[in-house]
Amino acid sequence: MTEGILLDVHAHLIPVVEDRLAAIEGVSWDGEAMIIDGHKVGMKPIFKPEAFAKWMDDNRVEHAFISAPPPLYRQHLRGAEARAWADYVNEGLLEIAERYPGKMSVLIHLPTEAPDVAAAIARDCTSEGHTLFAMPAGTGDERTLGMAEFEPLWAALDAAGAFVFFHPGECGDGRLKSFYLTNLLGNPYESAVALGHLIFAGVLERHPNIVPCFAHGGGLLPMVAGRFERGFDTARPGVDVSRAAPSKVIPGIYVDCICHSEAAAIHAEATFGGGHVVFGSDWPFPMGLVEPHTQLADYAPERRQNYFQTNPAALKARLNSKE
Repeated sequence: MTEGILLDVHAHLIPVVEDRLAAIEGVSWDGEAMIIDGHKVGMKPIFKPEAFAKWMDDNRVEHAFISAPPPLYRQHLRGAEARAWADYVNEGLLEIAERYPGKMSVLIHLPTEAPDVAAAIARDCTSEGHTLFAMPAGTGDERTLGMAEFEPLWAALDAAGAFVFFHPGECGDGRLKSFYLTNLLGNPYESAVALGHLIFAGVLERHPNIVPCFAHGGGLLPMVAGRFERGFDTARPGVDVSRAAPSKVIPGIYVDCICHSEAAAIHAEATFGGGHVVFGSDWPFPMGLVEPHTQLADYAPERRQNYFQTNPAALKARLNSKE
């Protein structure tokens, strides 16, 4: 019998609430697609929670964390505009989850482009009992997640023992415009950059109650974790060796299993720990595991068991213990 999947930590939906969209500048709905700041998001299933629910049933996925996809990040927004857009996204996702009680939970979107707004959302939501969040791995500009302006956000999330899912946004390297490299290479690169700042700036060391989880197997970090450690050991310029070494911090990080080869997945396990790789689908995007039982069929049975059942069960138990 095909193995059931206890938890999908990485799935995307876009809420469509037409009357509310009419009041938001830069976003519109044409009946089939959403136009966001001039870009058409035409992937029809992402607007259909019922399609996702059916996919879950067809693939024996018991529970899913749903989050905003990168087209919704809108990282040029600030202040009241950033808050209004995040509220639209979060309230819309919460309404979807309410239609599927026990089946879907929302990762509250935190707009990293406006860290003051993100901190306010985190405080408001944790005060109401929400402990599941998602955020872009970058800011949309040259600011980093290790900067002091993010400390109120990390403090709020740490106080709640929050689960935080980090997903890469747009990579600004113009050299990647060919061959879909903005995604193929840019996405894992963006995750590794975020991890570098969270590790070397001491964010994850100072806030050990945050449960971080990174998309796509942690991006490029498995390939550079040893290089990070060597940089720490040899006190490279700018590396504060009074902080915890990367090797002390990295085992506290979770990643999803979207690695696209068993060899890469094994490397992720060796980097983050065999118990810290959990299932993610990236539904409905084709670069994800939208056919998990087929795409992972050649993986070792015990590896599939870990991703589908053992590791997510332990993660859920950890998160439930914080409630």
